[in-house]
Amino acid sequence: MSQQEVEPAPATESSDARILPYRFWWPLLAGVVAGLMLRLAFSNKAGDTYSAMMATFVFFTPAVVGIVTVYFAERLQRRPWFYYFYAPFLANVFLVLGTLAIMIEGLICAILIVPLFATLGGIAGLAMGAVCRLTDWPKATLYSFATLPLLLGGVEQRLPLPNRIETVERTVLVAATPEEIWRHLENTRNIHPDEVREAWMYRIGVPLPEMGVTDHASGAPVRHINMGKGIHFDQVAKIWEPNHRVLWTYRFEPDSFPPHALDDHVRIGGEHFDLLDTEYLLTPAGDRTELRIRMSYRVSTRFNWYAQPIADTLIGNFEEVILRFYAQRATDSAL
Repeated sequence: MSQQEVEPAPATESSDARILPYRFWWPLLAGVVAGLMLRLAFSNKAGDTYSAMMATFVFFTPAVVGIVTVYFAERLQRRPWFYYFYAPFLANVFLVLGTLAIMIEGLICAILIVPLFATLGGIAGLAMGAVCRLTDWPKATLYSFATLPLLLGGVEQRLPLPNRIETVERTVLVAATPEEIWRHLENTRNIHPDEVREAWMYRIGVPLPEMGVTDHASGAPVRHINMGKGIHFDQVAKIWEPNHRVLWTYRFEPDSFPPHALDDHVRIGGEHFDLLDTEYLLTPAGDRTELRIRMSYRVSTRFNWYAQPIADTLIGNFEEVILRFYAQRATDSAL
């Protein structure tokens, strides 16, 4: 191992006094700066070359952050093995916080991606630590990984995105008649934040719903949805069996999602995510009614193995909350 490359000569007492207060933070800062530079390079909108949703960015950026962090730490002094993981882990957390601070990333994407970034960064940091201990070419490793995202980013766009279609279903028993529940499914007004805000998707930044009102004037029933931050779209009934079953598909307009209302990467109907349809089924069950919701969605990323379970969890949790919402409204009005 090259002593000049990895392990600088022991500092004098006076130089230690100058470096020590900042010794922990300098490597992390170097990693965060490297990550921010890559994030700025991958700042095009979803679907374009050099977008932040590209696998090249998602997989290589946290690795670069981890490698840079460990390299600069080793330049100061030899670090223990556990440092190689936790310092890059922290550096990637700070990177995501930094993208929020300078407003190039939205809260939803930041919350969803930080576990993956931090873990990948920690693994890359361990690999870089091994390189520093066993070889004399850590600088070559650093340069190679730092340039890979830029080289591969121009190639990846030519590959088709995989589409994954999933369905999530939940059921609840409601102490109300199908007719009473149907009335609220058809027209829901004045939704109070406390009625739905416990859904995880709303906790991480999706604007809260305000109302859903069905219009029968144009033939097929159309439910107009209004949400916070000016979001609005329609649910068009493809199956309409009053008091029993409704299947809604989604219709969006160019202004359905005003700027900054939702992260572009997770916008409904966008390049990487879409809601396909929502079905409600009401079945009498003695003196109660079984209310079932089934939602189908599309997720299109090169890391569907990570994105799909998150979407599944968020949509399933939303279904549970919205079923409780309709159950509460129906039972309250039935009293």
